[in-house]
Amino acid sequence: MKKQFILFCVTLIAAAPVCFAQASPAKPAKSASNETAITDLEKSAWESYKNKQADAFRKLMSKDYYGTYAEGIKNLDREVADMAKTDLREYSLADMKVVFPSADVAVITYKTTIQLTSEGKDMSGTYNSGSIWVKKGGKWLEVFHTEAKAQ
Repeated sequence: MKKQFILFCVTLIAAAPVCFAQASPAKPAKSASNETAITDLEKSAWESYKNKQADAFRKLMSKDYYGTYAEGIKNLDREVADMAKTDLREYSLADMKVVFPSADVAVITYKTTIQLTSEGKDMSGTYNSGSIWVKKGGKWLEVFHTEAKAQ
């Protein structure tokens, strides 16, 4: 009985690091080329929205995309439908920062200054913006976007 107890304790001590160890995170994808790819994709999304190029915009978005704005939460279909009702005359993106929480996820934050009307309502101003991009099948797709008017 004593030998079994000692064997149990030794096994428990040996197994503890395996049982309680955290999985090693995937190596972050942070590199100048990956950051440039994400900023270029974000700019492409803005440009296709401005030019009302729905097909080009959809190709950049995940099918399960959502956007969160003061006026509500939009899925991809609503985002594209609202594109037709929006006149984005000018925009500029500044202070773009990209982080990679994992190799297949990128988070980008930046300031946006826009001249825009939506359904006749002026929405121009400066916004704090952010997007999440996920690599699916080797391709980066935007899954989330949000904007909050800067104070």
